[in-house]
Amino acid sequence: MASEPAPSPPPATRTGTPGWRDPRLWIGVLVVAASVVLGARIVDGADDTVQVWAVAADLGAGDRVEEADLVAQRVRFADPETQGRYFAVDDQLPPDLALVRGVGAGELLPRAAVGSTEDTGTVSVPLAVDLVPPAVREGSVVDVYLTGSAGTPDGPVLDDVVVVDVPALDDGFGASGQRQLVVAVPEEDAEEFFARLARVEAPVTTVTQVS
Repeated sequence: MASEPAPSPPPATRTGTPGWRDPRLWIGVLVVAASVVLGARIVDGADDTVQVWAVAADLGAGDRVEEADLVAQRVRFADPETQGRYFAVDDQLPPDLALVRGVGAGELLPRAAVGSTEDTGTVSVPLAVDLVPPAVREGSVVDVYLTGSAGTPDGPVLDDVVVVDVPALDDGFGASGQRQLVVAVPEEDAEEFFARLARVEAPVTTVTQVS
């Protein structure tokens, strides 16, 4: 019996390049485009913070505020209205800026807490202090007492005033045993303080720290 011929192999199938009408091409293009847009939004969302000013150290009412007193912090705000309550680093700080209330170290500087030095209604009063806690520094809140041989007030002559300067001992009566402090005092209280001081013989000034 004659053997049958071996079957011929099927012809090779060549994969053609998809044409522009091939839906698979357009699906791929859409996937790539969607990935690019999503990635861009993620990057934008990761850096939607702004730089605003915060105070570097405790400052009290009446303290002048200059750029050297501030540090930049990057913050993300929930809405533009909230952001507008603070000073951005790109903002031009108003001249003659002073605090109308105390601001703690690291706290963002609110626009509502500042005004001109005239707005604060305080004056800087130098004190020759006999007794003062060693922890008192700029930004401390203190009470001031006077004691003497006559006319001594019952309570503090100044209460809850902010220390705005603590001169070095060389500049602050170190040889006399007294220490100089400069405190921010409302104008009317400053007049009353000097009137009381004049009525006390051989006054001794004592400062107690409130905060």
